Amino acid sequence: MEVLVVIAYSGSFFYRVSLLRRKLVLTLTTRHGSRQIFLHQLLAYLLLTFVLLSGMSFFVSNWLLVKTHDDLTDLERDHQDLNEQYQLLLGTQQLYISELDELGSSLSDLSAERARLVEENQEIGATLSTLETRLGLLQEPVGMSLEERLELTRMAARQRLFLLHSIPNGVPISAERINDSYGMRMHPVLKTRKMHNGMDFKADRGTPVYATADGVVEYGGYRKGSGFGNLVVLQHNFGFKTYYAHLQKVLVKSGTFVHKGQQIALSGNSGRSTGAHLHYEVRFMYRPLNPGPFLQWGLDNFNALFSEVEEVPWESLSAMYPLNQSGAQ
Repeated sequence: MEVLVVIAYSGSFFYRVSLLRRKLVLTLTTRHGSRQIFLHQLLAYLLLTFVLLSGMSFFVSNWLLVKTHDDLTDLERDHQDLNEQYQLLLGTQQLYISELDELGSSLSDLSAERARLVEENQEIGATLSTLETRLGLLQEPVGMSLEERLELTRMAARQRLFLLHSIPNGVPISAERINDSYGMRMHPVLKTRKMHNGMDFKADRGTPVYATADGVVEYGGYRKGSGFGNLVVLQHNFGFKTYYAHLQKVLVKSGTFVHKGQQIALSGNSGRSTGAHLHYEVRFMYRPLNPGPFLQWGLDNFNALFSEVEEVPWESLSAMYPLNQSGAQ
């Protein structure tokens, strides 16, 4: 009587193990036929145990193989993901390196630009100090920034340029020399001592005559009975006037505006005169002034006029336009 039957397939044949009356019968079946082998009971148990263990090993091995294959697939997938992440990190690193190089280049450019600006600021500071000296301002006022000093200098320059265009200054003609200055003299025609209210510039006929300040033409033409001959009178700001006499030709009309440096006439020998020259006067409120300080007045000696010409009340003008930081001299 069979107790246990195990049927298995191995390679190209089937085998069956049967336990029959304390004997183990092993039946092998191939394509050539069947064959039975009778084994002793102990040997039969050992063989049966081997067969069972082999079958279990086969199934366990297959399960482990399948699981290992799945694990390998997962590992390969993880490896691929890690490789993609590595490539991404590598590209990001290259991008960071490129950005760091660009940042380094930008920092170098900024450093060079900063050095250039520092150099320019030094040049501006030196130029500003020169301008402050020319304008009569205090150099490097305490507590003032460079921008504040620039604004102060700009305002002072505007005020001085405005006054230099409003009040007569500079020479009215390119002359050979000054024949007669301001003051008492022996009149060359009348032969008597008379006050000479202006300056005479020796110049050939037809020499251009220029306005010494902005203004309006009060008179332009021949002045009878004055001895001036052809005369131009200009009205300027703050009550100043200038006279240009003994002209050959007047080039401006009464009531028109003229600017500083504009040609207004040609020098000549008209009126009471012994030779070609330009008679030039500066007046304040109809009062003749010595033209000398006005001829030499300019930006470099801006404050000199206010101390040399005492006939003008400069104090009231300094209240409107500060002539320097401490007021008019």
